[in-house]
Amino acid sequence: MNIISSYCGKIRNLFDKSKGATTNLKVILHDFPGGPKSFELILRFCYNKGKIVINPYNAHRLLCAAHYLEMNETISGPHNLLEQTTKSIEEIKFWSWTELLSALKISLNLAPVSGLSHIHQKCLDSIVARLVFTCESSQSCPSSSSPESSVLRLSTDSKSTESLRSASLRSTRWFEDLVNILTPSLVKLLVKLIVLHKFDHGVTSRFLFYYQKSRFLNATPDEKREITETVIDSLSLLDQSSVSCKSLFGILRVALSLNIKKIHRNVLERMIGPQLDQATLDNLLVPSPHVSSCLYDVNLVLQLVKYFLTAKSGPGIHISKLKKVARLIDSYVAEVAPDLRLKPCKFLALVKALPEPIRDSYDDIYHAVDIYLQVHTGLSHEERTSIFNSLDYTKLSSESCNHLTQNDKFPPKFATLALKAQQLKLENLFRGMDTQKRFILPPHELVSAETNDERYEQVVIYAEQVVPYEGKEDIFNENEKMKSHLEGMQWRVVELEKVCRKMQAQMTKILKSKLSRQASDKSLPKLCS
Repeated sequence: MNIISSYCGKIRNLFDKSKGATTNLKVILHDFPGGPKSFELILRFCYNKGKIVINPYNAHRLLCAAHYLEMNETISGPHNLLEQTTKSIEEIKFWSWTELLSALKISLNLAPVSGLSHIHQKCLDSIVARLVFTCESSQSCPSSSSPESSVLRLSTDSKSTESLRSASLRSTRWFEDLVNILTPSLVKLLVKLIVLHKFDHGVTSRFLFYYQKSRFLNATPDEKREITETVIDSLSLLDQSSVSCKSLFGILRVALSLNIKKIHRNVLERMIGPQLDQATLDNLLVPSPHVSSCLYDVNLVLQLVKYFLTAKSGPGIHISKLKKVARLIDSYVAEVAPDLRLKPCKFLALVKALPEPIRDSYDDIYHAVDIYLQVHTGLSHEERTSIFNSLDYTKLSSESCNHLTQNDKFPPKFATLALKAQQLKLENLFRGMDTQKRFILPPHELVSAETNDERYEQVVIYAEQVVPYEGKEDIFNENEKMKSHLEGMQWRVVELEKVCRKMQAQMTKILKSKLSRQASDKSLPKLCS
C-alpha cells in the first residue's frame, strides 16, 4: 500500500488517519469509476514507477480514476497520472473514428465524477468536426435541404449518380454508429455542436428521426417520452426549412399518444404552424386526446392557423400560400361538420380562423354550414344566427345561391341577402359592359385623314380616345373585330338579363312561399285552441 499511497492522495489520507491502529486495515472504495478494470490500470501505473501506455481505449478510465484517487501534482510531482491523461486527451482530434466512438462509449459507462462532464463534450466535438471534414472533403456532399439541384445536375450522368448514392451512404453511415451510444441528453449536446459547426441541418434532422425510430424498439413508455421530447427540442434548433411538414406531423401523432409535456407540444406546434401551407387534410385529422370531446383535435388546428398567420404577417408574404391554407381549412371544416360533439363556438372559430379577404369563394363553407345544421338540430336561435352571419354572401356562386334560396334551414332574411348579392354582381357586370360600349362606335363614325406622304396615318376616334393606325386595311380588319366583339357582348347581356329576371321571379316566389308558411304556422295554434 505504501507504493500506491505515494501516487494516490486519497489512499495516503486514509493511511494518515489510521496511524496507530493495531488491527489490519481494510480499504473499501465506494463507487470507484470503471470498477476492477480501472483499478487494475491504476495498480500497473503505480507498480511501474508512474508509467503506463495511455491510448484512446483507456484514457477516460485513467482520467476518472486519477480524479477519484487524487493523483495530482501535489502528490507525485511531474509523474502524476492526472496530468498525463489530460495531455493525452488533448490529442483527441488525432484519434480515428473508431477510437472516438470507443472512447465515448467507455466514458458513458464510467461512474459519474465531478468535473468530468467536459469529457463527453470533447468526444462529441471531435465527432462533429470529423463529420464536417468528411462532408467538406467530398465533392458532392448531399443535402436534404436542396435535393432537386443535385438530382438535376447529375441526372444525365450515371457515374455521377452512382457517386452521389455512395456519398449519400457515407453521409448517413454514422447514424448507426451513434444511435446506440448516445443518451437523450447527449443528443441535445450533439445537435448544439452541429449548429455551432454549421453542419448540414437536413442530414441532422434525418438522424434525429432515425434515432427516435431505432431507440423506440426496446424502450419503455417513459423512455419513449424522453426520446420524443429530446427530438422535438433538438429539431427546434435547426433551420425549419430542413424539416419537412410531413415528418413534423408524424412526430406530433407519436407525441400526443405519449402525452408529452405541454411545453414540448407547444414547441412542435410552433414548428408546424409556419409550414401549414404544405400540410394535407389527412395531416390535420388528428384524433382528439379526450374521449368525451370532439372526434378530431379542433384546438390543435386553430393553434396551427394562429402560428401560421403570425409567421406570415410580415412583408413579402405570398398570397398563394394564404389561399392554399384557406382551401385546406375549408376542407377541414367540411370534414368535421358532421361531428355531433362539435360545439357551435368551435365550428364558428374554424370558419372565422382566417381573415375574410383570403377566401375567394364561400361555397365550401356554405356546404359545411348546411351539413352542420342538418346534424345539429338543437341549436338555439342565437347560435344559428351567428352561423348564418359567418357567411360572406357576396362570395357565393350562383349554384350555391340557388341552393340556399331553396334551403329551409336558412331564414328568408339570409336568402334575400344571397339573392341581392347575386343581383349586385349582375348590375356591376352590366355597368362594366355599358362602359365598354362607350368606347366602341359603329364603323360609319370612324374618322380618317390621309397625309401627303407615301406613308400615311389614319386616326380612329373611339369616344374621346384617339388611336393611331397605319394602313387602310388595318382599319377595316380592326373594325370587323370590334363589330364581332360587340355582337358577342350584346348576346351575353341579353342572356344575363334573362337570368336576372328568372332569379328575381324565383326570389319573389320563394319569399311569398316562406311568408305564407310562417303565417300558417302562427295561425295553427289559434285553430287548435
